[in-house]
Amino acid sequence: MVTSRSGRSAMGESKDGPAESVGSVSGSRNTLQPLQGEEDEEPFSTYFDSKIPIPEDDTHSCFSFRKLWAFTGPGFLMSIAYLDPGNIESDLQSGAVAGFKLLWVLLLATVIGLLLQRLAARLGVVTGLHLAEVCNRQYHKVPRIMLWLMMEIAIIGSDMQEVIGTAIAFSLLSMGKIPLWGGVLITIADTLFFLFLDKYGLRKLEAFFGFLITIMALTFGYEYVTVKPDQKQLLRGLFVPECPGCGTPQLEQAVGIVGAVIMPHNMYLHSALVKSRQVNRANPREVREANKYFFAESCIALFVSFIINVFVVSVFAEAFYNKTNMDVHEVCANASSVHAGLFPNNNNTLEVDIYKGGAVLGCYFGPAALYIWAIGILAAGQSSTMTGTYSGQFVMEGFLNLRWSRFARVLLTRSIAITPTLFVAIFQDVEHLTGMNDFLNVLMSLQLPFALIPVLTFTSLPSVMNDFANGLFWKVGGGLVILLVCSINMYFVVAYVMALNHVGLYVGAAILSIAYLGFVTYLTWLCLIALGASALSCGSTRCWAFTARPELVLLSNVGGDTEVTR
Repeated sequence: MVTSRSGRSAMGESKDGPAESVGSVSGSRNTLQPLQGEEDEEPFSTYFDSKIPIPEDDTHSCFSFRKLWAFTGPGFLMSIAYLDPGNIESDLQSGAVAGFKLLWVLLLATVIGLLLQRLAARLGVVTGLHLAEVCNRQYHKVPRIMLWLMMEIAIIGSDMQEVIGTAIAFSLLSMGKIPLWGGVLITIADTLFFLFLDKYGLRKLEAFFGFLITIMALTFGYEYVTVKPDQKQLLRGLFVPECPGCGTPQLEQAVGIVGAVIMPHNMYLHSALVKSRQVNRANPREVREANKYFFAESCIALFVSFIINVFVVSVFAEAFYNKTNMDVHEVCANASSVHAGLFPNNNNTLEVDIYKGGAVLGCYFGPAALYIWAIGILAAGQSSTMTGTYSGQFVMEGFLNLRWSRFARVLLTRSIAITPTLFVAIFQDVEHLTGMNDFLNVLMSLQLPFALIPVLTFTSLPSVMNDFANGLFWKVGGGLVILLVCSINMYFVVAYVMALNHVGLYVGAAILSIAYLGFVTYLTWLCLIALGASALSCGSTRCWAFTARPELVLLSNVGGDTEVTR
């Protein structure tokens, strides 16, 4: 059997031309992986210059904190997506609209996110390839390109929220002297600067992200201590899954929490970040150990992010739940705040975003609360912008098999994401961005199946994962969780479209939904075959689904003992 390196197309010499053999379903080694001894020769095995070695610790056979420390890093970088400005805005709106009643939804969404991130990390650890690279090797050319485009759209939408969130932080810190477009330009410049920190060592880059997470914990923790939320109500909201007196606004907010927490491009990011550790993939014990420690690290990282999110929800639940615009306007006017004009003098329920949230904190708790809030938003926006850029690089390199210089890759991915953001910043003012954020949330919700379905498909295939393929529990549980998450997000999309009240938009949405649902159905079909529904397979290499990429015949041979060779 001939095996290729992970740096090249592991399934073929060219995208649709002849190729080497495809690995066995029950073989001892995954053909997607590089040969032992060749790993160091991979030209683009990771975006970082070196891999972190894992120390031996024979004195602790079950669990070693030395090894956990060596594996610590990727999970915290991944957890940044749970703390981006979009999540912070969802948190504060949840508190202002529903009080403490939706904290259990946040907890549930975080746990679901952890389980899905586990699948992405395992794919990277076991195969030595990240999700975009596996998609590139396993899907047809047309679905592959469509997946890439969908992920680019998701990354652009997320990046717009992150960059504008950072720009809003600059506006708050400067009391409006730095315009939105000026903050965007500053964010572009400092992001490009910070991205090259890994040239000084991967550990220094990870330490920098840890520093930004610490800033978020301290700043939002300060707001939490200042406001002093009711601890009894907080615990009840966390552990009692109910929402008494809730209506449509609260339901939409609950859906928004799930959509904000589970990000499509984060699956691609996490599966790539785990490649930064030295793991001998020919040794099942080392692979099993890496999976264990990466999962433990992800648990810790997402617990920290969850606590920070709870801080934000609790602050706005305690201080601003059931408040009206008139209430806030009067307080801001009495405090001689320049932001009093943001809140009309009427009895409508208070609506806030990250900009108005900072302003209202300043009115109620003094200028220090406003500035500290802005510093927290700046840390959230800056860190998520950097990880978003890494996501864009991994996705573009994986799907397009790019072999460009580092500077060219960063410049291209930054340009694709920043250009629409700059246009928005020029033609929109900082006080009226809520509508755009709703649209971007819908855009990212639509892309979720294009990350979750592939990751479940490939982690369930013994031909890809060998002995580490998903068992029955993860196949059934993962499928149900993904169905739940995608259904919740589709509800959010439908509710958004129906609220537009325009016949032309309804017709356009109906047309686009046909193509969208067709592609999702195609991916779901392949996923069901991977999960064991062999009756759905064509049973022939001439099947239209497998003609261009014969290695996908493996999907209809799950459980077989023979090797499939071209």
